[in-house]
Amino acid sequence: MDLKSVLPDFQEFLTSKKLAPAKNVPYLANWVSQFLAFSNSRPQADANVLIAEFLNSLEANQNIDDWQIRQASEAIALYLNHFKGEVANAFQCERKLKANLSDSKALLAEMERLLRLKHFAYNTEVSYLDWVKRFFSYVLDTTNGDGRIDLTPASAQNYLSHLAINKQVASSTQNQALCALLFLFRDVLGQELGDISGMVWAKRGKKLPVVLWVEEVRSLFRHLSGTTHLMAQLLYGAGLRITELCRLRVFDVDFEGGLITVRNGKGDKDRSTIFPEAAKEPLSLHLPGVKALHERDIAAGHGEVYLPSALERKYPNAAREWKWQYVFPSANLSVDPRSGKVRRHHMSDKALQVAVSEAVKKAGITKHATVHTLRHSFATHLLMSGVNIREVQSLLGHKNVETTMIYTHVMRDMANAPKSPLDVLYENSQS
Repeated sequence: MDLKSVLPDFQEFLTSKKLAPAKNVPYLANWVSQFLAFSNSRPQADANVLIAEFLNSLEANQNIDDWQIRQASEAIALYLNHFKGEVANAFQCERKLKANLSDSKALLAEMERLLRLKHFAYNTEVSYLDWVKRFFSYVLDTTNGDGRIDLTPASAQNYLSHLAINKQVASSTQNQALCALLFLFRDVLGQELGDISGMVWAKRGKKLPVVLWVEEVRSLFRHLSGTTHLMAQLLYGAGLRITELCRLRVFDVDFEGGLITVRNGKGDKDRSTIFPEAAKEPLSLHLPGVKALHERDIAAGHGEVYLPSALERKYPNAAREWKWQYVFPSANLSVDPRSGKVRRHHMSDKALQVAVSEAVKKAGITKHATVHTLRHSFATHLLMSGVNIREVQSLLGHKNVETTMIYTHVMRDMANAPKSPLDVLYENSQS
């Protein structure tokens, strides 16, 4: 069979939209051809039923491997949800929003304005704008090169499938791109993205978090010093995310109550967590240096820290007050990318990430341990010591207890691993 002659329009569509590697296109078309032939025998059957029965028939064939069945499923999804949908839209003369390159810059500027108006985090703003720029480049690259872009739900779905199939991005990366495109269509263009259930989704496998043993944490700390050592202690001792730690302000730390307050955490939620006793003395020695730095900034005409816009209006003088300063400030002044003001921002999370990475190597830890591993270890070690899972959920700031439950699997593996049959074999041979 000449695969190039099978569904040539579908093959041309996949190639032009870059929805599949060129070498796979003929095989995808062949699977669709087989599915259509299978469907013709039951013209009245529901499409979902036909798909399930066709894939079941492939599974029953011992000459067909699992990867081929996955490829067939992917081919059917591309045909029904991308190719047929786009052709139907063309026949129905669906209204398309066209923009040239200069218009795309205006769209990006409007998107930036709306992101700031809705108080999105700066990192989210940068990420969303970057994804939309990539989307524009993809659409331009898959058109006739006339410098115009067709911003339609179909083009968005094609791009997201392209990320999963060709770029092989992680599911979290594809979801981030989806969120950026949803904002573009809903908030900037005033359109709904439509049903995306037929999109090819990046595979989301179940992953267990990496957790260090207590002795491994102790060894890691021996290879850290100064501020990074204190920060790592708080990550492990309080279960903080690295961004939460970097954004801590002086009044968030309650020495008397033994609590650390996390403000505007993930999901824009506040919570309190443990302030470890072992970190109190190092932090009390650290803060006077921070205060002296702040006073020098004030004397030099600076000393103003970033505050959310609502707080800045409500407390116009608060930005210079000591209690609002970051516990871990940057070593250098910088220009705020939004307001243009010269300020001392908080310490970059990259500095801590590099320090922990080096410490992991020096400690001889072979696990893929990162800064976030300390938060995983915090949760697991609490559960192993008998702390109620609901309390751990609260300390971590998880919305659902199901998210916290993953640590029970790790704890079970670490604390109650079954005896290997090899060990039983040797024990029996010795007795």
